[in-house]
Amino acid sequence: MTRLLIVYHSRTGGSRQMAEAAFEAARDETETSLKRADQAGPDDLLAADGYLFCAPENLAALSGVMKDFFDRCYYPVLGRIEGRAYAQMVCAGSDGENAARQTARIAQGWRLRPVQEPLIIGTHAQTPEAILAPKTIPDEELAQCRDIGQALAAGLAMGMF
Repeated sequence: MTRLLIVYHSRTGGSRQMAEAAFEAARDETETSLKRADQAGPDDLLAADGYLFCAPENLAALSGVMKDFFDRCYYPVLGRIEGRAYAQMVCAGSDGENAARQTARIAQGWRLRPVQEPLIIGTHAQTPEAILAPKTIPDEELAQCRDIGQALAAGLAMGMF
């Protein structure tokens, strides 16, 4: 059986909700693990056949905890996970493109295969209070996260990726 690893970081709950929605849909298709970025490591990456990375964009960049995950794992798995499928989701106040580019660049270094365009969910948080406040992602946007999780997991299970 194939395995999907979902790694996420969330400070205000948006990315967590997105990752959990993807996880709920994915686990019906294949064996799926959901790990916080601070708890995931190289062994988790090596044990999986595909990946879904989910993180917030903070200050126009990938969140520090997610970047730390990539930093800790990059060299231990380099050359050992090439060709595996991945997708990504970003929770952003307004843009999210830079975080998506950073993740794609890391995945390119690992020679992972992107199987879809990044999903960027905008919370429209623009004031310090709104940025720091707990987030609630609307159901119609969580449906997009479920679709990604299900499609990625089904693709792995069918051997498409």
